[in-house]
Amino acid sequence: MQQFAALLRKDNQPVRYLVVDDSVFARKNLIKMIEMYGGEVAGEAGDGLTAIAEFNRAKPDIVLMDITMPQMEGIEAVERIVRQHPAARIVMVSSVGYQENILAALQKGAKHFVQKPVKPEVLYEILRYVLSDEGGAPHAAPVGVAEEGQA
Repeated sequence: MQQFAALLRKDNQPVRYLVVDDSVFARKNLIKMIEMYGGEVAGEAGDGLTAIAEFNRAKPDIVLMDITMPQMEGIEAVERIVRQHPAARIVMVSSVGYQENILAALQKGAKHFVQKPVKPEVLYEILRYVLSDEGGAPHAAPVGVAEEGQA
């Protein structure tokens, strides 16, 4: 099992995540990765409507959002969250990697996209990038993370 340096907020507290996916299995898988990175789960949701309520309740640092879900798709949930919270950092996580879905999510305010099945080292690098988005890199000790096949 690969070791990851903890990703921390600028105040040295753990990064807080909201995990949104209609598959309980997919949520549990993402939560395991978040814990490997030293993060904590601020909330979970199984659809876009619940995601919006959970975002408002939990005020997470990062949202990991599936695209295809019942009641409200992830792309619409992103648009609504970003409209209310322009600084929200949302990473789309989906097996539906159609170019138009990815583009739509980014246009609505998502910061990045990761393809399922999610590889821990790929998600780690994306989270580092998204966290550094606010100016100033996140605190993470350098660890030999393979970067093959990443754009």
